Amino acid sequence: MHILLVNQYAGSERHGMEYRPFQFAREWARSGHRVTIAAGSFSHVRQVNPNFKGMHQEEFIDGVRYIWFKTPTYHGNGLARARSMLSFSRLARYKLPNLLADDPPSCVIASSTHTLDAFSTIRIARRFDIPLIYEVHDLWPLSPIELGGISRWNPFMLMLQIGENMLCRNASSVISILPLTESHLTEHGLGSGRFHHVPNGIDIDQWNSSALPLPDHVQSTIDECRAQGHMLVGYAGSHGPANSLNTLLDAANQLEGKGVSFLLVGDGSLKQDLVAAKQSIGLQNVHFLDAIPKRAVRRFVESMDVLYIGWRKQPLYRFGISPNKLMDYMMAGKPIIQGIDAGNDIVAEAECGLSIGAEDPDALSEAVIEMQAMSQKERAELGNSGRTWVLENRDLKILADKALSAMSNTSKGT
Repeated sequence: MHILLVNQYAGSERHGMEYRPFQFAREWARSGHRVTIAAGSFSHVRQVNPNFKGMHQEEFIDGVRYIWFKTPTYHGNGLARARSMLSFSRLARYKLPNLLADDPPSCVIASSTHTLDAFSTIRIARRFDIPLIYEVHDLWPLSPIELGGISRWNPFMLMLQIGENMLCRNASSVISILPLTESHLTEHGLGSGRFHHVPNGIDIDQWNSSALPLPDHVQSTIDECRAQGHMLVGYAGSHGPANSLNTLLDAANQLEGKGVSFLLVGDGSLKQDLVAAKQSIGLQNVHFLDAIPKRAVRRFVESMDVLYIGWRKQPLYRFGISPNKLMDYMMAGKPIIQGIDAGNDIVAEAECGLSIGAEDPDALSEAVIEMQAMSQKERAELGNSGRTWVLENRDLKILADKALSAMSNTSKGT
């Protein structure tokens, strides 16, 4: 089978996020399938973007064929990003079918977070008479409407809504990362029996392979905090609006002088503001560290005593969440404190830590104190429970096979 996956923001181990399209594609290729990923040349979530002349370039990465289309750069979520989406959609619609003519795909996956993929993937599905698969990462346009406060009557939001409706009505199957989206998608035209939940997972073999050592500045900070006899609470990931790190700062302020250090690695749009807030408060127990390579994340999370993940209070999370960083946390075998108000709660399900309300610094400080009062054995039992749950439920190989099965057992949509 020749699988075509269209995702403007697809990355790779070489380029950085988004990892899921590449990870699944690599597993499918290892199973003997031919896989092509069509992606844009610029993405705000990649660490490295491909650089080439002309309108497109092709290359193979770990057995996966990439077709990169030249797309405009942008910063933030304004008009420039919208232009980039439109540019990718146009190129995928009019250029991609011709590039596939000599080796037509057996199915096409609309996988970009936004829904403008509808205008290219439906055309490709009809031209080659193949099934269309709609992979839902986040619900668009509902996400920018509810999280960004954009009017649903905004012309661009209306275009995105048309795209979502088209994908729901034409998809042979929907593969949703989020667990509770079926009713929403049905309201927008998804047929009965076409919904499949395939969450984010983790590459167990890659996790167990040799990890990179921590950069010197990170290791020295860990050693200094250990020398003070502190319990270490770690965070690894983006420093953005969705990550509720202001809540962590407020909790850390309550715990100053209580034998706890908070270490945060990563980058993001709010990092400088968070660093400034720390300095303004005068916190000595919070350490903001530079982003580290993905393969060094294992060393960092394994070096912590407790790991934190937090979310904003957002009605959108009623559809559930499936964070990649939580899989890393659980594989590290460390107890987790999660601030969450969502339709699902993996930490509670796996019995691997403490779940508290979102954006509640008092509850967070109390949870840290509760973890601090536990014995090392008690914390280890929570961590081991999380690792066992991941191995049983989030093995990337098993999830890639599940997605492949959903694609293989499809008929063409309406």
